[in-house]
Amino acid sequence: MTLSDHESAFADSGPRRIELVLLGAAAGLVSGLLVGALMASQTMFAGQAMGMVPGWALFALYAMPTGALLALVVGHRPHGVAVAASGGLLLGLLGWLAWYLTLDPLLRGHAPTWSAAAAGETYRELVGDLLHGTLAGVLFHSLVQGRVALRAGSGRATPAAAPPQPRPRVVIVGGGFGGVSTAQRFERLALRGHRVDVTLVSDSNFLLFTPMLAEVASGALEAQHISAPVRAAATHTRFRRGVVEEIDTERRVVRVATGSAELETMAYDHLVLAVGAVPHFLDLPGIAEHSFTLKSLADASGLRDHVLALLERADLEPDAEERSRQLTFVVAGGGFAGTETVAELFDLVHGVLHYFPGIHPDEPRFVLIHSRSTILPELSEELGRYALAKLRARGIEFRLGVRAAEATAQDVRLSDGERIATRTFVWTAGNRPSPLLAALPGERGRGGSLVVDAAFRAVGIDRVWAIGDCAQIPDLDDDGAPFPPTAQHALREGKVAADNIAAVLKGRKPKAFRFRTIGIFVALGHRTAAGEIRGRRFSGLAAWLMWRGIYLAKLPGIEKRVRVLFDWTLDLAFPRDIVVTAPPPHSPSLSGAQTGEAS
Repeated sequence: MTLSDHESAFADSGPRRIELVLLGAAAGLVSGLLVGALMASQTMFAGQAMGMVPGWALFALYAMPTGALLALVVGHRPHGVAVAASGGLLLGLLGWLAWYLTLDPLLRGHAPTWSAAAAGETYRELVGDLLHGTLAGVLFHSLVQGRVALRAGSGRATPAAAPPQPRPRVVIVGGGFGGVSTAQRFERLALRGHRVDVTLVSDSNFLLFTPMLAEVASGALEAQHISAPVRAAATHTRFRRGVVEEIDTERRVVRVATGSAELETMAYDHLVLAVGAVPHFLDLPGIAEHSFTLKSLADASGLRDHVLALLERADLEPDAEERSRQLTFVVAGGGFAGTETVAELFDLVHGVLHYFPGIHPDEPRFVLIHSRSTILPELSEELGRYALAKLRARGIEFRLGVRAAEATAQDVRLSDGERIATRTFVWTAGNRPSPLLAALPGERGRGGSLVVDAAFRAVGIDRVWAIGDCAQIPDLDDDGAPFPPTAQHALREGKVAADNIAAVLKGRKPKAFRFRTIGIFVALGHRTAAGEIRGRRFSGLAAWLMWRGIYLAKLPGIEKRVRVLFDWTLDLAFPRDIVVTAPPPHSPSLSGAQTGEAS
């Protein structure tokens, strides 16, 4: 799993968790004594003694658990001194907020204010906490590096030491929630002594946060802000960006096209498949050629550019029939993806119409096609009816109980014979597991997914594991019904898959996966959402705030969270951008502009 000799030494010879905590506490105590004495000499603790215990001694006692916490935060990986120091700085800031601005006023009988005046009164304490945290981080890093060097040196000095055994090789195919979660879990298991060589293969070098993809299509979020680089998410996992061309389960090798003249061959002892799903057009005529999908950043950005380009054309279009076709937006599929897409497209178009004086607000038309009698079958019937009523009240049309049967560059034909003239048709009505699985042996489930047991072992294929959308995983608590293909399931499946592989390598029995859905939310546009958490239903503005808060917390990486939060803040204060980055069509007919390529 490691990428350098230094990381290997840390994984094999580095301190275990309890040692890290003790080293952190020692670093915190030493830095606390130094900073506490300095603060006492500067009379920062004048009058702050508690009984017979001076303030500087209390500060030193506070410093020990702070150092231990620092060890848990930054000690699980061989970070540099800058990361350890900045982690200590952040803990110092949090300690100042928790004690001096919150707990200390409460103990004195006052309500915390968190005001600028209160912060000014404790400015010297803030300096002390920041100094202590930074110094503790530097000392902790030095102690850890010294411990690693001591262990590595003692190992080299032992003449009777056995040569290192080759590490079991695990190859993970897929850089989505399940694949990245598996790699991250293996990195944590390395700290517990599990020596495994892990390689992750993906055709993209980023983890896409798909629950926010519809907001990229509507221009509410920047595309790069909902994607986290795989190399940053799993820093000590070997990564290969490429397309898997062949999996030979007999020889246990994976052949990957990485851009070079020859395929790269990767041998494995265990293979984890987390390749997700692709759009499935059900072999309906014209659907694949004339529809947009919403599975990737390119899909979302392309759809946004297409819609804005249509508004540019419709603003000047003299033909009434063509103008109506350009301003009609049709979405097939009434699940989460389709409902969020039609709601976001509605917000995008009506949010920028003031830039297009030639288009009346009543002209744009939005139609959602769904085969059932109500939308959002993932939610309760009550919330489905609520969402339907909300979207209808905003002017979105619904064709329920019918399916899209055919698509052309000019229109969409429904199963009841109705034709809807449109230049924009979005398909979210079907998915199927990645075609990569088609050549594999083993038992097949719905849509061609791999059938696995409750521990994720592929039925009929030795040493192959599958998780996420590409696997049919039985829920033992629900009579073996398959688990739903959601991100929250894939994240937890990845962790359990890594644990089970580690258990098998140790000669132990893998555990069955058990999980109950925590909650699900769907955004309905216009600061409205609907959702459930453990059976409790939420709707309206409160659900919208919960939806944003939960998904923001789940977004990988603090940098991405800040960027998305900034995007949302701008979206509240300013109209959406209408810059079209795609090149203009070469012919007057827009039919050549819509490629509708699936990805």
